[in-house]
Amino acid sequence: MYTIYGREWENLLFNLGLKQKTVKELRKNQGMTARDLAQRLNLNTAAIARIDDMKLREVPEPLRSKITPILRGDDLDKIPWL
Repeated sequence: MYTIYGREWENLLFNLGLKQKTVKELRKNQGMTARDLAQRLNLNTAAIARIDDMKLREVPEPLRSKITPILRGDDLDKIPWL
């Protein structure tokens, strides 16, 4: 039997549902436009438009690792006034 502790367990459960959704749906849940997301990743808007209709698991790996924390809202945990 395997034991997973703390954040690893939460990330595992959260990522299972996260990878089933499209990038557009996750982006809209965070209240971001394609332009906002592109600016945060230092990409052009056309790159985001290309992957918008893809599920997160279908996005190529280098981009997926950059985009996942933003779409999960990890950066919102670091805001000091919340």
